[in-house]
Amino acid sequence: MKIILASPHYPQLRGNTITVQRISDNLEKLDVETEIISTTTDASVRSLPTADIVHGFHAYNFYHFLQQLDTKPAHYIITMTGTDLNLDLFDPDKRLDVLACLHEADAIHVFNKKAEELLLKEIPWLTNKVFVLPQGTLSSFTASSSFTKEPGSFLFFLPAGIRKVKNIPAAITMLEKLHKHYPQLRLWLLGPILEESENQIVMDLVDQHKEWIQYLGQVPHEVMGSIYREVDVVLNTSLSEGQPASILEAMSYALPVLASDIPGNNLISNKVTGLLYKNQIEFLDYAEKLMNNNKIRESIGRAAESYVSQYHSSEREAETFLKVYQAILK
Repeated sequence: MKIILASPHYPQLRGNTITVQRISDNLEKLDVETEIISTTTDASVRSLPTADIVHGFHAYNFYHFLQQLDTKPAHYIITMTGTDLNLDLFDPDKRLDVLACLHEADAIHVFNKKAEELLLKEIPWLTNKVFVLPQGTLSSFTASSSFTKEPGSFLFFLPAGIRKVKNIPAAITMLEKLHKHYPQLRLWLLGPILEESENQIVMDLVDQHKEWIQYLGQVPHEVMGSIYREVDVVLNTSLSEGQPASILEAMSYALPVLASDIPGNNLISNKVTGLLYKNQIEFLDYAEKLMNNNKIRESIGRAAESYVSQYHSSEREAETFLKVYQAILK
């Protein structure tokens, strides 16, 4: 069996790239041949490599990629990764494309029950196509980094590509209020520049607060483990998410995560395996508690690590996808 994994912006270091590479690696262990292609980088592509099934990631982007092909694949499934479900489905200019993509798919994958409920509320006739499978996680990283936490500091870490939906300026402006009372507070930002206009806003803020904020740039995914081992708290301030790999990775390293209370971040059980904030007041309250209470950090970190180990196995993820592929071909 050969599967094409079709991801937007591959191989740019984004969540989708990390996801498809992990799935590919684990499918190969099950003797499934895979090939990863980008659906957004080359508009001249008119045909696909030979394969049994195409597995697309992000319904809107994948549908537009299909339109440029001379021959459509006989079988494809879709993984809804975040903005396609939470934003594009409700955008009048994009909704019909998302619906067409889902209508023609053999199967539709979502990360959790909340996503399934949202999708089926909008498109109830897709019931027999939709399946729920939590995202796997890769917690074993082999390479080391040169980034070292400043002695005596308390380090927040926000790994995210620089684009508007990641809401990075909000993280900076909220932490700025806390830094006035806790001068030992530090923030690391990490991720590729994906939107130049947003990058200008973020870098202006970094420059204004360079005494306590550091932008690490884009690093190979293999070094993330050594970075997680340096930090105290991981942040996610996104406006929309599917099921972020960075949160799962942080949780697998027994780190407390402070995240925006949005549908994609609901893999966190609030105050048990992480903290979910609805507004600035809650963010500051939770962030201050994490800074001042070692027991809370350790308790949340241990619960998070246990949760990921139990429910987000990358091996189980690949095995489930294989069963879906096999069922389609039958």
